[in-house]
Amino acid sequence: MYNTSKMNITKCLAAITILLFNISANAQQILETGGHPMPDEWIDKSTGHKLIRLTRLEGSSVSFYFHNNPFIGNKMVFYNSSKQKGGEATDMKKQENAGLNIKNKQLYIVDLATLKPEQLTHHPLPMNGEIVSAKRKEVFYQVKDSIFSVSIDTKKEKLVFVFPETFKGSITTVNADGTLLGGSKGSDAEAEIYKNNPEKKDFFNLIYEAHLPKTLFTINIETKKLTKIFTDSAWLNHVQFSPTDPALLMFCHEGPWHKVDRIWTMDLNTKKITLMHKRTMDMEIAGHEWIGASGQTIWFDLQQPKGQTFFVAGTNVRTGKEIKYAVERNDWSVHYTSSEDEKTFAGDGGDPGAVAKAKDGQWINFFTVKGDHLQAEKLVNMKYHQYKLEPNVHFSPDGKWILFRANFEGTENEYAVEIKKYK
Repeated sequence: MYNTSKMNITKCLAAITILLFNISANAQQILETGGHPMPDEWIDKSTGHKLIRLTRLEGSSVSFYFHNNPFIGNKMVFYNSSKQKGGEATDMKKQENAGLNIKNKQLYIVDLATLKPEQLTHHPLPMNGEIVSAKRKEVFYQVKDSIFSVSIDTKKEKLVFVFPETFKGSITTVNADGTLLGGSKGSDAEAEIYKNNPEKKDFFNLIYEAHLPKTLFTINIETKKLTKIFTDSAWLNHVQFSPTDPALLMFCHEGPWHKVDRIWTMDLNTKKITLMHKRTMDMEIAGHEWIGASGQTIWFDLQQPKGQTFFVAGTNVRTGKEIKYAVERNDWSVHYTSSEDEKTFAGDGGDPGAVAKAKDGQWINFFTVKGDHLQAEKLVNMKYHQYKLEPNVHFSPDGKWILFRANFEGTENEYAVEIKKYK
C-alpha cells in the first residue's frame, strides 16, 4: 500500500511538473501580435513585452474610454456583448469613443489577479455609462431616462434617478466622494441633428455651427436633487469630475479643435468658470483632456499647429501654469494617459489616417520624461488592429501593466501588456 501510494504521488508530481512546464512554455511563446487568434499569453515579437488577454468570454469585450476610471481595487469593469441568435457576435467596431450604443451589452467585472469574470447587469434594453465610483464600490449607468447603480460586491442593482419629462439629460461622471453624478443636456434641435445625421463626419460641424444651448447639471445621489449648474450656447461635452476634488468639474467646448478654446473647469462651490488652455496660433489644437490622479493637473494632446508639432501638455488647475513635453510624430497617440504619480505616460498610437499622418504610428507606447520631451518605448505592435475601435489605454492599479482594447484577433477584447520587458 505504501509503495503504491508513493508511486501515485510520484506520478502526480511528475504530471504537475509537466503541466507547469507547458504553461510556462505557452506563456513564453514569442509571436507576431494579431492577424489570427492568439494564445491567452504571448511575447510580442516586435517589442519583447508580454501580453495577456484579460477578457475570455464569448462575444465582444471592450474596456472604458481613456479618461473613465474602470477600476475598483484590483477589479476592472468592462462591457461584453454576448452572441446573438444565429451565432453572430454584436459588432462593436461601429462605436465612436465612449458611446458604445450596441445591442445586448452588459457590464462585467474581471479580477485582474485570477481573471475570473462576473456579470453585473442583466438589462434587456440598451444601456450607456462608464461611471465607476471606487468610493461607493458601485457602477452607474443609464437606460433611456433612468439611472441605475450596481454594487460590485453584492451585484444588487437599484434605481437611482428618473429624469423628468422636461429635462432629459445624460450622465457621464461621478465626483470623488461619491455624492454627485454629473452630465449634460442638449436641446431638441441637437437631438434632431443627431437623428438625421448619425455619422460623426456628418453631425460634427452641424452641431458646432448651430450654437445651440446646452446645460451642465448634477444629481445628488442620496437626495435625488437635480441642479442645473451652467448653460451656454456651446457644445458642452467631455464632462469629468476631478478624481480628488468633489467640487471641481471639467468640461469642454466641443467642435473642430482648431476653432475652439476647448478645456474648461467649473468650481461648484463658487460657480467660477476657468479656461485651462488658450490657443496662441492659427490651427493650434488641444484636446482629449484628462485629469491626473493627483487632481492637480489637466493633461491633454497639444499640437502647435495641428498635424505639425506634437506635445503632451498639462495645466495646473489652481495656478494655470503649463508644462509641455514634445512627442515625435510616429509616437503620437489618439489618446494618452498618465501613471499614478504622473511621471510616466502611455499612448495608444494611431493609424496613417489620423491627424499625425504617421507612417509608423500603430503601437501601444510607454513614455518616460526626458527633459522637455517624452521618450517612447514600444510595447505592442498594433499593425493588425483596426483603429476605428480606439484602444484607450489605462495603467493597471499596480502600475506595472498597460491595459487596452483591441480587435487584432478579429474580435474585440481587453488586453494587458507588461511595461517591464520580458527578457
